[in-house]
Amino acid sequence: MQEIDNILRILEETKIAIEAGNYSKIVNLSNQTINTASLTQDPDNLAVAVAVYSLSKIFEREHYKQYSEYEKIKKIIIYSLECSIEDLEKNDLKDFRKDFENIRTCIKKISGKLKEYIQEVFRKAKINKASRIYEHGISMEQTAKLLGITMFELADYSGKTGISDVPESKTLNTRSRIKLAEEIFG
Repeated sequence: MQEIDNILRILEETKIAIEAGNYSKIVNLSNQTINTASLTQDPDNLAVAVAVYSLSKIFEREHYKQYSEYEKIKKIIIYSLECSIEDLEKNDLKDFRKDFENIRTCIKKISGKLKEYIQEVFRKAKINKASRIYEHGISMEQTAKLLGITMFELADYSGKTGISDVPESKTLNTRSRIKLAEEIFG
């Protein structure tokens, strides 16, 4: 795992934000892991980015609170975050991965519509975070493979969001390249 201290901080702040009901902060915390995930292509950073983003989407949807299992899920998520934080503090990556995966495992155990909604949030979060990594210059194929989605899903989402229009992803024409090389090399 890359940047354990940063991941630890993000998980601690995520837990506090969930408890305080400050769900918009959680999206920003998820975005903070994308640069590291893009550079290192570290699966742990990717898992944290996707999970934290998913949590922000789950908790900001007010209508989820109407489901009887909502509070139970919230408690399990907070407990899993606490365990994951403790694991990282002890530098126990094996238990961290197990405890962190517990968030998704608890969701698989619930029933009904809330389960379907939350699973869809996690699927869309993978695609969203994949698009952010792709935006950082990682190939579409590599990005899709890292996050376990199809290239079609990534291409479809990226096309709709205009990621391919981001200045970093545009190449210079030949004349501009020559001019830039002349400026650099005098």
